[in-house]
Amino acid sequence: MNSVKKLTNRYWFEIDNVSELDSPALAFYPDRIAENIRTLKASIDSISRLRPHVKTHKSAEVTLLMINAGITKFKCATIAEAEMLAVCGAADVLLAYQPVGPKVKRYISLIKTFQQTQFSCLVDNEQSLNELSAAAVESDLQINVFLDLNLGMNRTGILPNEKALALYQKMNVSEGINAIGLHGYDGHIHDVSLSKRREKWQVGWDAIKSLKDSIVASGLPVPVIVGGGTPTYPFYAEQPEVECSPGTFILWDKGYQNSFEEQDYEIAAVLISRVISILDETKICLDLGHKAVAAENELTKRVSFINAPDARIISQSEEHLVLEMGKDHGFKIGDVLYGLPIHICPTVALYDRAATVIGHKIRGEWAIVSRNRKINI
Repeated sequence: MNSVKKLTNRYWFEIDNVSELDSPALAFYPDRIAENIRTLKASIDSISRLRPHVKTHKSAEVTLLMINAGITKFKCATIAEAEMLAVCGAADVLLAYQPVGPKVKRYISLIKTFQQTQFSCLVDNEQSLNELSAAAVESDLQINVFLDLNLGMNRTGILPNEKALALYQKMNVSEGINAIGLHGYDGHIHDVSLSKRREKWQVGWDAIKSLKDSIVASGLPVPVIVGGGTPTYPFYAEQPEVECSPGTFILWDKGYQNSFEEQDYEIAAVLISRVISILDETKICLDLGHKAVAAENELTKRVSFINAPDARIISQSEEHLVLEMGKDHGFKIGDVLYGLPIHICPTVALYDRAATVIGHKIRGEWAIVSRNRKINI
């Protein structure tokens, strides 16, 4: 059990007035979030190279903590997240997504509505580039664009080869388009071994550097490079020309805590759950179903419990989670279990608000405002 930085002689996660909070519930610990921001800032040579991804927390209050700490650049995945960042006054927002269909019109509206924020987005093909160019010309705008690279994730992006160079060159001559740089996300790299992770990262990084050199050799300006997520952050942080985009660091989770010991962040979000039924002498049921914790991992790798570390998940449905506890577990109907999601990002998106816990007490709540696909735009 992690007892680091106890506020008293009790564990950090304990909530005195937890009886006031219905379950299942999400709880944020702002003091620990602030500590994670300090840790991130201390891990890099310049705060100007930080471009945190907000997909993990989706919260205006957490965004403002980062802005107040001096972070000005952000990355996001949805129009709603971009709008939330702009409302908070973020100076520079990268929509790390390629606008398609109605998103093009929404993106144009975003740029026009929040003129104090510099927006950019991604492209990975000529058709999307042409559509953005046409929309920019029609709206009398210059749209900032990064070329999205496929570093092995194999979901979006163009391979960093001669075709990528040709597309980047076309970006530079397309009307209404400002070619800003290169974007690469290597979320497929999550080996526990730091050396194996670095070895796989190096392959993608070498490809990015080669493409950058080709761009410069063709007479174009040096491209800005935005790279990585949390697992490969330590390696990108060593490269002085890269803007780094960790996301999970802000709340951390059990999965990353187990896998990436070299990154010293605090768990800052907890799930509150209660025993709602006792099946027999070894099995209990909690109110923590698929709708309360991310269920994309296999059954045993969805959540662990700080105050029941030996509990074993044996089944889960929409509103229920059944645990094998062993004999003499001591839990009764209504008892609270404090859960740590294995994957915090999609778990946060299941909640419309998070209770805030300071000094072992619930002090208020923060809206998870950009969990919605649309806020205004």
